[in-house]
Amino acid sequence: MNDRTCIVTRRTAEPEALLRFVAGPDSSVVPDIRRNLPGRGCWVTADRAHVEQAARRRLFSRALKREVTVPADLGEMVDRLLSRSALGALGLARKAGQVALGAAKTESAVRSGKALAVLHACEASADGVRKIAQARRAVVHAGGPDIPAHKLFSEAELGLALGGANVIHAALLAGEAGKAALKRVAALDRYRGPAPGADQVAAARTTENAAEDTE
Repeated sequence: MNDRTCIVTRRTAEPEALLRFVAGPDSSVVPDIRRNLPGRGCWVTADRAHVEQAARRRLFSRALKREVTVPADLGEMVDRLLSRSALGALGLARKAGQVALGAAKTESAVRSGKALAVLHACEASADGVRKIAQARRAVVHAGGPDIPAHKLFSEAELGLALGGANVIHAALLAGEAGKAALKRVAALDRYRGPAPGADQVAAARTTENAAEDTE
């Protein structure tokens, strides 16, 4: 088996598109989010559906070539680890001055081309999200980048990570720390999968009003 082949789909992929798992000292399956734990590892497509399918089909023992115990909450465990990693990276980006906080600063960062991505708290109002979505579309229409938006964390989680109160909207700015944070945020978003009603700029191009109403 190729060391970067998904044990569920049997397809090879880049490491960023996969999650690595190893057997822990107690023979339980351990997610290796940073891909640096020692020992034989196996790879699973980096979304929750494939992780839970690997557990349900008992594929980990075969791939790791030993009997292992799969935690009942493995899917949730991976989510927590990815979430913690993303929030930690957001904190580092904030310390590096590569985060803009607040609706006005976020919209300004988008329109000026400085934003790598937009973050909305789960509690964000439809109106607030819509205004920033309009700015993102305006950038695309002007020939600029398609700036992604993510709604993954609560207001409290964003506030704790970014050192501010009532953090509803934020933008990740260009820079190494901002890029690193975006990579981890995107990994969590990919793992959780698309949420119903999530904003998609591509969809908004053809169904602008409908997309705005669902945000």
